[in-house]
Amino acid sequence: MVCSSANAAIKIYDDAEVATVSVDASFNTFYVNTSTESDAAGTSRDQSRVKMGFLPNWLGMNFSKDINGLKVGGRSSFWVTINDSNSTVTSTGIDVRQFYATLGSDWGEVLLGKDFTLFNRNNIFLDEILMGYGNVNDTLGLIDGQGVSFGNIGSGYTYPMPTSQIRYTTPTFGGGFKVAIAAIDPSPVNAADDREESAPRIEAEATYSTDFDGGNVTAWVGFLNQSSESDTMGDVDSTGTSYGVKVGFGGFALHASGYTGEGIGILLGPTEAALGLGPVTMYDMNMNELDSSGYLVQGSYKMDDHRFVVSYGENEIEDSDYIGHEAMQVAWFYNYNSHVTFAVEYATSEFSGILGDEEADTIAIGGIVNF
Repeated sequence: MVCSSANAAIKIYDDAEVATVSVDASFNTFYVNTSTESDAAGTSRDQSRVKMGFLPNWLGMNFSKDINGLKVGGRSSFWVTINDSNSTVTSTGIDVRQFYATLGSDWGEVLLGKDFTLFNRNNIFLDEILMGYGNVNDTLGLIDGQGVSFGNIGSGYTYPMPTSQIRYTTPTFGGGFKVAIAAIDPSPVNAADDREESAPRIEAEATYSTDFDGGNVTAWVGFLNQSSESDTMGDVDSTGTSYGVKVGFGGFALHASGYTGEGIGILLGPTEAALGLGPVTMYDMNMNELDSSGYLVQGSYKMDDHRFVVSYGENEIEDSDYIGHEAMQVAWFYNYNSHVTFAVEYATSEFSGILGDEEADTIAIGGIVNF
């Protein structure tokens, strides 16, 4: 979805007896300047970078063939950082975020392999800043290093981390409804030696999309459930609900989305435990799941080749030690042609609570080329 929303694939081979093969790609680079003040660290600094934005650069390959009424497909995409010179020399990281096969027919589609997960998926893929830069800060180590900016991850939604899964998606029914449900490789939330995940993580998403006179609307609700069990440390149950709506009419678009949950952290859902933040953002010292929530509201206006966006979002974790992160972006996108877009963006990021207080202001100017 993130790829198809940004560009159209180029067909490079088409043979009904063999297969259809297409390729898509995206390249982006931004000049960014970030000013940050950290009360916790007692530091204040300005940092200039030339780096990629919220989305890394990628190259994707798509395959499809009809075999006796069954549509067989596949996709592999390789996501690349261009920020290697900031920390080392020519050590560009390649991240395989998608590598899956699909089987489709009148009964729907089954996906087998690695892809983005479902919880908070539309929250991020329908983000108006998706092709832009978004927020960075020193609290999460995003200003320096090889990684991407975080867009609105941690300040509006958690990231639907690409994970191996078996997913079923219904055909469209009832005038615009579609439902997807997936068994997902579980994340080891509990750090105990005897921990176990006796069942896969289950995620689901129901979406409704329709057009009306002069506009369109997409609404969705998602679900997540996983248990990580331990006799010595106790169990951690990760649950969550995501939701949202996006309405377009004329040149205007409004986006409002959010999520609530327990034991899912503030950034990556259950996968956040891999960052070592489990005892801070997912559960307390007594292994009680921490409540977290977030929301994102955005408005945009498109006039000819220009698109203007205003965005605000925040995530928070409620506990004896409060954790909060809020971010705001104002952006201008100019579509020079169907493949080339230029962007100018101003963003603010504010952290508070146990992770420390920090304010960061960022100006980003960049270009995006899609095929």
